[in-house]
Amino acid sequence: MNFQTLANNRYTTKKYNPNKKISDEEIEQLKGIIRLSPSSINSQPWKFFFVSDEKVKQELASVSYFNEQKINDASHLVVFAVIDKVENFEEQIHQNLPEGSVNYYNNFLKPLSKAEIKSWLQHQVYLSLGFFLSACASLKIDSSPMEGIKNDEYDTILQLKDYKTLFAVALGYRDAEDANQPSIKPKFRLPIENIIHSI
Repeated sequence: MNFQTLANNRYTTKKYNPNKKISDEEIEQLKGIIRLSPSSINSQPWKFFFVSDEKVKQELASVSYFNEQKINDASHLVVFAVIDKVENFEEQIHQNLPEGSVNYYNNFLKPLSKAEIKSWLQHQVYLSLGFFLSACASLKIDSSPMEGIKNDEYDTILQLKDYKTLFAVALGYRDAEDANQPSIKPKFRLPIENIIHSI
């Protein structure tokens, strides 16, 4: 299946089949793929939590507003977290990145306010989201990216230290009756001439 076909078929799943689970092998494959996500200067300011334990998944679902049912029915929930302490991030890149990358950070990012640096770090995690959703589609796994969650309560449930929850993605297989799938509700996008400009 080519990427155009994947893009046409992928959608945000609203209703999952609770009886169909993702295999351990495919979950391990997704873990390996998300590890390869791109980030500016290869900064990798993230952690990813793959939640399959039903008790923990239900706890997280209960603090996810209108996303509760889809999380409970989904096979897995993946939580995307960003490093929260700038000092810890600086230590990480000094230990792991080449001098050129560290120099870029020191020259262009370190002079910014902590709020601006944290915003930049969060942007890197969002880059991994698109990569991950495409990976899921390539494996014919359905997904739902979600910002409608209580981030602080996620942090407490997952006992996060020095990291903060940004968003989550439910994973599984669509219910045959899911009204949001493209075969029932065709995709809407702005006309290509409105958004693509060749210069």
